[in-house]
Amino acid sequence: MILIGLGANLDGKYGSAVDCLNTVPALFSAKNIDVVAMSCLWKSAPVPVSDQPWYHNAVCVVETTLSPFDLLSTLSDIENEAGRVRYRQNEARVLDLDLLAYHNEIIDSNVLTCPHPRLHDRAFVLYPLQEIASDWEHPVSGQSVIDMIKSMPEDQEIERCKS
Repeated sequence: MILIGLGANLDGKYGSAVDCLNTVPALFSAKNIDVVAMSCLWKSAPVPVSDQPWYHNAVCVVETTLSPFDLLSTLSDIENEAGRVRYRQNEARVLDLDLLAYHNEIIDSNVLTCPHPRLHDRAFVLYPLQEIASDWEHPVSGQSVIDMIKSMPEDQEIERCKS
């Protein structure tokens, strides 16, 4: 299973953060990435805590013939096409795409760490993930999504968006 996290908290080329996230399946399709399942949108406070606008987030299960490194590069290209700029870490953004997991592969390179090194601590990843892949297990820790939610830091604010 290939998992991708989506986030946005600024308006941009595709409209609002919500509009941008709803555009992602079409953006993926144009790059040989097929969305198999996508969670509902969730709204979460920035992590780490800051005065930024809250994020809208989702998680997708995708299929692609791209290698993990090519997929990471393609995700970065899509972010750039959406108008993302990178000045400093943890800044507000029009689109953030994270490769959370690539099947059960464990990758630790200077370019890519997979599974994502902080996915087990992030409510904005785990709650959407629970909707679409509740049976997924972390390939390093062996923890289920439910177990990761139970052991996640409790200081994160998150709410499911109304349809």
